[in-house]
Amino acid sequence: VQLQASGGGLVQAGGSLRLSCAASTRTFNSYGMGWFRQAPGKEREFVAAISGSGSTTYYADSVKGRFAISRDDAKNTVYLQMDSLKPEDTAVYYCAARYNGISSLRRHYADWGQGTQVTVSS
Repeated sequence: VQLQASGGGLVQAGGSLRLSCAASTRTFNSYGMGWFRQAPGKEREFVAAISGSGSTTYYADSVKGRFAISRDDAKNTVYLQMDSLKPEDTAVYYCAARYNGISSLRRHYADWGQGTQVTVSS
């Protein structure tokens, strides 16, 4: 699966951004989708995930209540709505696809997008 992430940018603390990730597959609803992020000098970390059906979602504790993951299978796209952004949310955000499952573990995802930069100024 090829993934194309977009929607990053520069925003002030307290602001919002919506990331999108378009997937090139005819069986998009067979894939659990995840968002991860990597800040400079840090390891890539889990942010959020959604099952193929959209009925199950996972969130990292650091983003619960602020971020929301969703999917539109008609558009083969997964979204990450990010509200109440903080400077510590600054990172490159990556979307990833996992066939037939949902996971918060990076090693469970076989396909990755190229990343989109999110910068939150204080």
